[in-house]
Amino acid sequence: VQLVESGGGLVQAGDSLRLSCAVSAGDISLYTVGWFRQGPGKEFEFVAAIRWKDGVARYEDAVKGRFTISKDDTRNTALLQMNGLQPDDTAVYSCAAQFTPFGGPSPTQNYEYRYWGQGTQVTVSS
Repeated sequence: VQLVESGGGLVQAGDSLRLSCAVSAGDISLYTVGWFRQGPGKEFEFVAAIRWKDGVARYEDAVKGRFTISKDDTRNTALLQMNGLQPDDTAVYSCAAQFTPFGGPSPTQNYEYRYWGQGTQVTVSS
């Protein structure tokens, strides 16, 4: 399984960005894809995840209402639309995938994901 992120950059507070995570997997419908981030001096934290088979999403409280995770089945790509970005959102954003053939709640801990992308930097200036 390979994951490649794109879409990071430098924006101003209040702006939007959309991150993409292209996933190469045998049968992507058996996976959950998540986004995590690590800001400067901060711990690694869960952002959002989507269960590929049915599109059910899960969010960390701090991003609910601002971020939306979705999937493009035609391109096997997970998308993270980030609106109303704030300096506190500055971080390296990484996508991850975990084999979840039996469904269930999407994992929220980094150790629950086996496959990782290289990360993309998002910087929000005030």
